[in-house]
Amino acid sequence: MSLQQGEPVIRPVVWLSAIVAALGGFLFGFDTAVISGTTDDLRRVFQLTDGSLGFTVAGALIGTIIGSLSAGWPADLFGRRLTLMLTAAAYLISALGSAFPWDWYSFVGFRFLGGLGVGCASVVCPLYIAEISPAKKRGMLVAINQFNIVLGILAAYLSNWAIGQWVAGESAWRWMFGVEAAPAACFLLLLATTPESPRWLVGRARDDEAREVLSQIGADAGSVESEIEAIRESLAAEKGAGEPLFSRRNRRPILLAVAIAAFNQLSGINAIIYYTPDVFRMAGFDRAGSLAQAVVIGLTNLVFTMAGLALIDRAGRRQLMIGGSVGYILSLATVAYSFYSGQGGWLLLGGLIVFIASHAFGQGAVIWVFISEVFPNRVRAKGTALGCTVHWVMAAAISWTFPSIAAQSGGHAFAFYAVCMVFQLLWVLMLMPETKGIPLEEMDSGDRA
Repeated sequence: MSLQQGEPVIRPVVWLSAIVAALGGFLFGFDTAVISGTTDDLRRVFQLTDGSLGFTVAGALIGTIIGSLSAGWPADLFGRRLTLMLTAAAYLISALGSAFPWDWYSFVGFRFLGGLGVGCASVVCPLYIAEISPAKKRGMLVAINQFNIVLGILAAYLSNWAIGQWVAGESAWRWMFGVEAAPAACFLLLLATTPESPRWLVGRARDDEAREVLSQIGADAGSVESEIEAIRESLAAEKGAGEPLFSRRNRRPILLAVAIAAFNQLSGINAIIYYTPDVFRMAGFDRAGSLAQAVVIGLTNLVFTMAGLALIDRAGRRQLMIGGSVGYILSLATVAYSFYSGQGGWLLLGGLIVFIASHAFGQGAVIWVFISEVFPNRVRAKGTALGCTVHWVMAAAISWTFPSIAAQSGGHAFAFYAVCMVFQLLWVLMLMPETKGIPLEEMDSGDRA
């Protein structure tokens, strides 16, 4: 929050705080993807069937659902920074516990704890960054968190591949989980150097502390006292907005948010993120080759996420979704054909690269922006929470069911996802509104949305 009247200058403490908070996003991505390199070992160590493997993988996602739904309570009660510290501790304990479980139940429990951290990070990290950022630079700084999520996924694939190459014996899977403890510990320690959100401090009547923080990070309103008064007015307006989300007036934005969140997972993206090496092994690659191909998928995800974020305000949300949907259909059909024909190999790799590029460029870049835009101001927070919950519930369902479906036929699984993406394309063409360039204050469920 700059003190300058013109283009705001981002102060070093704001950069540092945003980067530290975005480590929560990095760990979000890492924790999500790291299990992909361990599924064969988990089957062996815990004697898992296809169904129980699916539940084991989905255990973290069940924690994510609960974490995202409940994150607002500690963030409001204890503050953003302390909540992020608890999140970092959850990541740290989960990493060590998942590496050294004493039985299957303890393993699922530690993965569930990591899921709580992921769910909490998905809500509090961008919230904290937004509250310490200059208004005109908020989007760019919050985008650091989204970038770090994708970077964390790539880092998990790289880590799994490196450990698979260098760690011999049956303990490699323990290292894959345990290595997350290092960035989690750094996250926890570095949070001690960041300030508390001034918005939260004013809300708890700790104005003197808020003044001290605002003097460090700057104030959008031109002066510290003016900024504190602006925060008070904003908090009072939010407190007075008690409209229920589920009403006839909000029916259309609710349906739009639920649809895009459901379609996001019906593409099969979490089946790929969580089971990438398994998919390649099903197609004939060995373990080392499967882990290496996962790195290619992670790198593609990172590059095309950056491209999508760069173009989303130029091309618009619908154009990215149309292009992504077409890419989904073609790539998923190719992957399904590679299984049905028994060709696999490079045909499968090419199909998955196009798939992950289509996701990153389309749904991956659009979903959270669209959900946050489609609701009118009076119910935006509640609507965004609904979309987030639907997303994680569907993610758990896809991750849980994929091993059992793929055991019958990998082709069937990807053909089903391809058909779902045909329906997504029709939904985008016929029902999805363009929200690019529409001020948030003008969103109205009766016309704009």
